[in-house]
Amino acid sequence: MVSTSEQTSTGVTPLSDRELALIDAYWRAANYLCVGMIYLLDNPLLREPLKPEHIKNRLLGHFGTDPGQTFVWAHFNRLIKKYDLDAIYIAGPGHGAPATLANVYLEGTYSEIYPDKTRDEGGMRKFFRQFSFPGGIGSHCTPETPGSIHEGGELGYSLSHAFGAAFDNPDLIVAAVVGDGESETGPLATSWHSNKFLNPIRDGAVLPILHLNGYKIANPTILARITPEELDSLLRGYGWTPYYVEGSDPPAMHRQMAATLERCVCEIRAIQEEARRTGTFTRPRWPMLVLRTLKGWTAPKELDGHRLEGSWRAHQVPVPDAKTNPEHLALVEQWMRSYRPEELFDESGALIAEVAALAPVGDRRMSANPHANGGKLRKPLRLPDFRSYAVTVPAPGSIEAPPTWILGTFLRDTMRQNMTSFRVFGPDETASNKLDAIYEASKKTWIAGYLPDDADGGELSVDGRVMEMLSETTLEGWFEGYVLTGRHGLFASYEAFVHIIDSMYNQHAKWLEKSKLELDWRAPISSINILITSLVWRQDHNGFSHQDPGFLDVVSNKSPAVTRIYLPPDANCLLSVADHCLRSVDYVNVIVADKQMHLQYLDMDAAIDHCTNGIGIWDWASSDENASPDVIVATAGDIPTMEGLAAVAILRKEIPDLKIRFINVVDLFRLQPDTFHPHGLSDRDFDGLFTIDKPVIFNFHAYPWLIHKLVYRRANHANMHVHGYKEKGNINTPLELAIQNQVDRYSLVIDVIDRVPGLVARAEHLKERMKDAINDSIRYAHEYGIDKPEIRNWKWPAVS
Repeated sequence: MVSTSEQTSTGVTPLSDRELALIDAYWRAANYLCVGMIYLLDNPLLREPLKPEHIKNRLLGHFGTDPGQTFVWAHFNRLIKKYDLDAIYIAGPGHGAPATLANVYLEGTYSEIYPDKTRDEGGMRKFFRQFSFPGGIGSHCTPETPGSIHEGGELGYSLSHAFGAAFDNPDLIVAAVVGDGESETGPLATSWHSNKFLNPIRDGAVLPILHLNGYKIANPTILARITPEELDSLLRGYGWTPYYVEGSDPPAMHRQMAATLERCVCEIRAIQEEARRTGTFTRPRWPMLVLRTLKGWTAPKELDGHRLEGSWRAHQVPVPDAKTNPEHLALVEQWMRSYRPEELFDESGALIAEVAALAPVGDRRMSANPHANGGKLRKPLRLPDFRSYAVTVPAPGSIEAPPTWILGTFLRDTMRQNMTSFRVFGPDETASNKLDAIYEASKKTWIAGYLPDDADGGELSVDGRVMEMLSETTLEGWFEGYVLTGRHGLFASYEAFVHIIDSMYNQHAKWLEKSKLELDWRAPISSINILITSLVWRQDHNGFSHQDPGFLDVVSNKSPAVTRIYLPPDANCLLSVADHCLRSVDYVNVIVADKQMHLQYLDMDAAIDHCTNGIGIWDWASSDENASPDVIVATAGDIPTMEGLAAVAILRKEIPDLKIRFINVVDLFRLQPDTFHPHGLSDRDFDGLFTIDKPVIFNFHAYPWLIHKLVYRRANHANMHVHGYKEKGNINTPLELAIQNQVDRYSLVIDVIDRVPGLVARAEHLKERMKDAINDSIRYAHEYGIDKPEIRNWKWPAVS
């Protein structure tokens, strides 16, 4: 371990007594505000004795981590001013927002954005009142918190968000406070490895600060209870150089922190300067800091004979019944007066000038840094013309092409035109997803060790821009941090594994919705674009474990104001959708596209029109012409579309007088009434596609009930019969798996016969042939391990 004496013998100028007194005053002011937010409804400066009516009726919030975080912020501000640092702060310890909010208020940013929260007694009263209060703000760093890009509503993502912010930001330092409870999560554990992907020449830096205060809600934390030697070995094994600040005596801790934090910053700058001067580097052992303080540091020592400061009892509200218990009310007053607010705030209630001067000014304030409002820095991507990558389609359904491989060439040239602001993320699957053309523009980022064999197709480079590791959560965290600070990207993952980021998607979507709809001061950011491949319908070796299209259900739970689901049926539609998504802002766009060879249906002009509308009739596949249809066959997804078209081909051949309308859906949310649409198409226009009182056979990529959820207010919902994945199948050929879930052509034909009035009597023989075809297809698959040639080679308008 690096001892305190070693840390303080580095030539760093120690704090003078005057500097110590001022930084301690700033820290006390921040801590006072933290307590005030949790407790006070009135009497914000304690200018009269504290009374029950001054206390909130419900006490909500978390104090335990706050003093450590305000301590970090105060000392980082000192170095921002000394070295003119460009820095942002990420609060990882969950509901520790009071620490961030206190500093944002002290720096003046809160009052600038929310003018009613003035820096005086009246504004402080409103500032206190809103915290964890109906109609106010939450107890974690919600989007309303200036200077924050990290929600904190779920633990584990602070480091990955920090690294995402640092990528391609060479002058930025991200102070990332990791809670010791947070450190027990899987996402946080993998994100320690992000240091193997940070290039000191082109990227900024992350300074992790592991805050060990010893307890979670009611339990000790693991990293605070292992031996110092074991902790040091763990962090060094992750590739960091840890430095330690430990104790509880404020003057001694201030001196330790000032010297140690400055040493860390100087080491970061030395690493970067050397790498940028020489143009070469070996993987740095970046510094990090371990801050060991008491839980609820500066809170009362005891409560009713039980230890409070330094105990799990300080985690949330240390004194929970101050309004109804006079002794506890007196204890809270004593606690708050221990910060000596009369020395910190002037007659008006503003922080005294000498202490306020410790904070940076303008954009150098971490609360006002534009990287924490990344839309201010965002520049649109320079995109190649996606039309130039079009697949030539001589006739619908006559040729095959690999959609994601075509997309990869478009992404390759997008990368080439945006080499400092665009990255592609994926869990070891870029090549598997047929996106490997991107490597022609940029390799995979790799700053760990190299072997000679890596030169033979490894596609590794220290300056690569394709981000791959086998942790979807770390990748998504990088991506979110990258986008939230003003850049662009795309994340590609297998369908079965994208569920791993369900909760991360939820958090980001909530952040977006609040930012987009309620906070006009947050500038629009680039959309999160998620490409889902290796789909449920192509599991001929992985089996049942890889058969789950339910991520779409998770996405559909969020507002269409911030989410979109696209199911392009072919490569040209995929190109059109991708171009749209990469240009969009303030969305999570989910694109579902298989990586295998698929039939191509639309030329580029038709694809653009189809994707612009989101839903459309394919006249070439329909037979209703200007007449009212007998049945509507609707599809969404590549395999369901092919099987739907094959069913229509059978029906048109066998029952030529049957009037069929074929509809394909690209934008799934266009099924939902009242969804915003930029092209002025009304809900009535789309209801017209699903004609009243006629059966609709909907062949869908994912779980069938999702369609019912989206269309339940559409006309003719009662006549909609949705086919989709029903948890059937294991190791199957594509057709066999489709048969088991009844999305195959034969099952669709049978359903049309059963649903169209009067058709059963005259199509009974066709129905029997379809049943026989199902049985024959299964037998063939089990005997030969592959679907029949007429299935594999099917083209429109051939009939199998």
